[in-house]
Amino acid sequence: MIGKLVLTLAVIAGAYLVVRARWRGEPVPGARLGQPSRALRWAAAGLLVVMLAASGFYLLHDWQRGREVVEVRVLNVASGAETRYLARRGSVEGRRFRTLDGIEVRLADVERMLLAPAQSEVAAGP
Repeated sequence: MIGKLVLTLAVIAGAYLVVRARWRGEPVPGARLGQPSRALRWAAAGLLVVMLAASGFYLLHDWQRGREVVEVRVLNVASGAETRYLARRGSVEGRRFRTLDGIEVRLADVERMLLAPAQSEVAAGP
């Protein structure tokens, strides 16, 4: 997640430096001679705004999805026993997860995990 954020910020900073240099009339390394048209400048600025908005939307959506409460059912294949937990979707990683109560659960090789949306009256907690 941090890597995505750093990459997005690096692209934004690079685009900002190029646009600022072009607007000031400074030469940009690797650029062709001549000034781009006004429409091209507006199109580039519009594209930059769209990219920023899309990146922000993606980061917000990913954060909200990670905060979503899900019901985790742990099934023991050997005995058929089933245990239910509540956890945030972002805390489920591979064969382990952390419950809303702060308990870290690691699954054994004979256990399977099923995720389902939490019931609304159960998920209304803190």
